[in-house]
Parts: sequence; C-alpha cells; structure tokens
Amino acid sequence: MLSGCSSKPAAKAPLKVGVVAPMTGPVATFGVSYANGAKLAANELNAKGGIKGRQIQLVVEDDKIDPTEGVNAVQKLLNQDKVLAIIGPVGSAVALAVAPICQAAGVPMITGTATTDKLSDSGDFIFRACFKDSFQGLVMAKFASENLKAKKAAVLYDLGNDYSKGLAESFRDAFQAAGGQVVAFETYGKDDVDFLAQLTTIKAAAPDVVFLPDYYNKVGPIAAQARQLGITVPLLGGDGWDSPDLVTLAGQAVEGCFFSNHYSADLENPEATAFLANFKKAFGKDPDALAALAYDSANILFAAMAGAASPDDKAAVRDVMAKTSGFRAVTGVITFDANGDPVKSAVVITIENQLQKFVTSVAP
Repeated sequence: MLSGCSSKPAAKAPLKVGVVAPMTGPVATFGVSYANGAKLAANELNAKGGIKGRQIQLVVEDDKIDPTEGVNAVQKLLNQDKVLAIIGPVGSAVALAVAPICQAAGVPMITGTATTDKLSDSGDFIFRACFKDSFQGLVMAKFASENLKAKKAAVLYDLGNDYSKGLAESFRDAFQAAGGQVVAFETYGKDDVDFLAQLTTIKAAAPDVVFLPDYYNKVGPIAAQARQLGITVPLLGGDGWDSPDLVTLAGQAVEGCFFSNHYSADLENPEATAFLANFKKAFGKDPDALAALAYDSANILFAAMAGAASPDDKAAVRDVMAKTSGFRAVTGVITFDANGDPVKSAVVITIENQLQKFVTSVAP
C-alpha cells in the first residue's frame, strides 16, 4: 500500500455572478462605488463560507452608462462567463436595454439604482433595490411644497434620458397635484454644454425652486451657469446627484440645495452602521448610495441563492427572490411587490459646507 500520499477534496465550483456598471465614462464614480458595494457583500459572504460551501465569484463588466455597451457586457456575461445572475446595471436606459435579454435567458437581474418606472414591466426575472422615479418625483415635489413652501417651480431635464425625463414628469405632476404651478418645463440634449437659453427662460418665469433631474456630471455645469445668470433659488434633484464630484463641478452653486436619495451615512439603523464601518475599512472612504444599493442588491440575491434548493437553479432563485419580505437592508426594510419593485422610504439630502447632510426621511 502506498504511503505518504494525501488527497484533498476537489474544490467546489464557484458561483459566478455578473456586475454591470459604468466603470469608465462620464459617471465612472457611480460604477466604482457600485462595484465596491457588490464586492463587499461577496467578500463578507465568502468569509463565512459562501453558499452551500461554494464561493461567490463576481465578474465585473463596464457599460460606460451606454445601452449598447451594456448589451455587449450582458451578452458576454451570459454566453461566455455563464453567470447565474446579474447585479446591475446602474443607469435606467442601460437597464431597459438589457432587462429583456436577462428575461429571455431566464437569468435573474437585480439593479440597485435603475429607477425608471418602465422597468416594472420587464418580466418576472427582473428586480430592483431602489424606489421608482414616480416615488422619487413625488418625494421632491412634496418636499418643495411642504418644507420649502414653494408655489412655483421650474424644471430643466435631458429629453433623451429615460431617467431624467421620468423624474421631470413625475415631479411636475406631483407638484401640480399639490397645488403648485410649474412655470417652466425646459429640455436639453445629452451633449449640450451651454444651458443659458433655457436658464434665461427659467429666470424670467421667477420660480421658487428649480428641479434638475440628471446625473451629477450634467447638474454641476447647469448649477454653475444658473448661479452665474443670477438664479438664486434652491436647486433640487434626484439620486443622480449623489457623487463627490458634484461639488467639485458645481462648487458653491449647489450649497443649500436638496436631492432625494436612497441612503445617507447619517442613518443609524444597525445595518447602515455596520455597512458604513465595514466599507470604510475595506475601501478607505465613506460609501455613497450607489455602494449601499449594490450591497443591498447583492445580499438580496445571495439570500435567494442560499434559499433555493440549488443556487445553480436560476428559476428557483427567481422564485425565492420574488418572495422577499421584510428584508433588513442598509437602505431600509425591503419587501418586493408583484413587479419586483421594493416598498421603501426615501431620504432627502442637502449640501452644507460642501458635504452631504441628512434632512428628512419620506415614507411611501
């Protein structure tokens, strides 16, 4: 009999999960934060032994916040990497482009940040951890009328951006329903850099607030040009404002302004407190809402994979995820409705001394 030989049990195959985010391009800070949030969730789970003894292996692909790039990224993940699920994408337009692909392939997709209402109709394999634009618009309209006592509002948005357009329309409708008057409803194109014509129209309409529903890279120069033109009223926005680069681009132009968001580092629930400390330890900086939502999305997915008879059974994972109820996440307690949309609260953030500060929480 041979001696001195030992054999180790073969390592169990990893569970591959795709992450689709804009790692480069105009909103690269979003992608980096998003990927880091998903990585933290995976690393924490792997340190505890993974799922049924199998490690999570994340495969990150860059969509550059472009729908075509997003489609290419998802097709690679599905066809070459053979991932079991997708976390992402970040942007609404990209999510709308790739959701039909995931649905047709029977692969669960959970986005942390695509807020467009249109995603609700994408199918039973599609989920999200964020609230919808219709709720976000309602939150800011309610805040403008009740907290800021605004009677007149102006809106300036990107006509070709599903996220920007959806938020603009939901804010307009909710503000008018609350008795307010929308005195200007102006648009621009995605490549525009000069907004003085639209802002001149807005200034002449004398609004009490101006709603700018777009990503930080657009809001920064718009806010700066608005102040240069003499518009001094508060500027309002949505979760696309959430980047440290906003104040880099806009400086004092966004001081004292407000935006809706999914998360604040000032939140004091146990999940948020632990996440803040662990993220800072892992990445050396405070997390933003993008990181928190990716972390929540990943953990909801991982819980469903653990709850399924087999984590490789994508339909079973979908079934378990659809039943998510009372899930204690960093960004709130999440219960999915029939469309895979969460019922959860929003927070309102202000910019004070160039830093984000929690103002209030708004329930559905």
